[in-house]
Amino acid sequence: MTYEERLQHVSVLGAAGKMGSGLLLLTAVEMADLSLKPGNKGRTFVLNAIDVSDEALSGVMRYLRAQILKIAEKKVVGLRAVYAERRELVDNDEIIAQYIFDVMNVVRPTTRLEAAYDSTMIFEAIKEDSALKIKIFSQINQNNPKQPWFFTNTSSIPITVIDEGAGLGGRIIGFHFYNPPAVQKLVELIHSKHTLKEVGEFALAYAKNLRKVVVPAHDIAGFIGNGHFMRDILYAVEVIHTLMDKGMSISEAIYATNRISQEYLVRPMGIFQLIDYVGVDVCSFIMFVMNPYTKDEEIHTKLLDKLLEQGIRGGQYSDGSQKDGVMKYEKGKIVAVYDPLKSEYVPVSLMQAAVEAKLGAMPAPPAWKAVVGNKAKDDLLKPYFSQLKSAESVGAEIARNYVKKSREIGKHLVSGGVAFNDADVNTVLLTGFFHAYGPINDYMD
Repeated sequence: MTYEERLQHVSVLGAAGKMGSGLLLLTAVEMADLSLKPGNKGRTFVLNAIDVSDEALSGVMRYLRAQILKIAEKKVVGLRAVYAERRELVDNDEIIAQYIFDVMNVVRPTTRLEAAYDSTMIFEAIKEDSALKIKIFSQINQNNPKQPWFFTNTSSIPITVIDEGAGLGGRIIGFHFYNPPAVQKLVELIHSKHTLKEVGEFALAYAKNLRKVVVPAHDIAGFIGNGHFMRDILYAVEVIHTLMDKGMSISEAIYATNRISQEYLVRPMGIFQLIDYVGVDVCSFIMFVMNPYTKDEEIHTKLLDKLLEQGIRGGQYSDGSQKDGVMKYEKGKIVAVYDPLKSEYVPVSLMQAAVEAKLGAMPAPPAWKAVVGNKAKDDLLKPYFSQLKSAESVGAEIARNYVKKSREIGKHLVSGGVAFNDADVNTVLLTGFFHAYGPINDYMD
């Protein structure tokens, strides 16, 4: 079966979700572009958008139309060549409208899982629950005579567990998009113990056509991205306890840790802001998934348990704006920090001066925006980290240790067989998390 034939009938599970909608958009555009090639005239391309709610599917169709409009506007010059034989399409607006129609015409929204019984490709972005994935994959596999290939977007569940549990015989691969899939360039590619060679080859071709950066990872729970992120969270909790031992309240310690992990580690977000972005509940569940597969370490923290017990979840609204979580937000700005001991938010304005005094004098870090993507970033980072190494304040010590711990975590992912090499760890954090520099570096040597 050729690349085009494999993509003639595709289903996306969880199509209306945060990850699924982006995956649906990318696949719809790729399938429509294939259908418009001269050699594919007469072929029908079908993309089932499968989810549990008609209302949610209606919303994702509106999302698709808006995003396809933006895509069409950016490549209207190329589309003129695609529609060169369509003489009735004269101006740009007509060409753009036709392209939107052609992409949307590929998509079939449905709440019926049975639609996937005719597909040769299944993309999955449902709940991070191995039992649920296995149940659904098994049902499709048992009722689909075409022996479909399964691309799972799981960010933590070992692919072999799903493969063997659903009896897929190697017709599965981990294809982990980063959020949002339509924007993020990174894909983690994970083979199960049994993944067929042709599935892996197709995955690479598909990723190349989507212009993604592919990083392979071994089939170990959490893979590279969450393998680092979850351990980063655990270390942040250790930092909180360290700061509380030095006289900070828990809300002050959370605020200080978030600020250090953002400003003084030169990251786009502090660790607790990132937890809120992903969702406290999501982070907790990823740890729950990973923990049984880790040896000699506990991937779990009671702090997240306590936050969830008190209804603190974070996450994002449908428009992408941030929900309140560990932090309270106003117009995207952190204005308060949740105190799980008092079950209330404490305004940043009431703690900022005290936190700064307790952290002590700190060297001025370069702005993340000035460093990220900068080919001369070492000229900015090396002088800063040199100053950080010699600074004697509490905050400087915490920041130094945090940089060293991040490196240690990265090295552990390589020595533990998760990542193939140091460069892959750095690529995931640089590309998937937008870090300004990779965790495996020599800045603290």
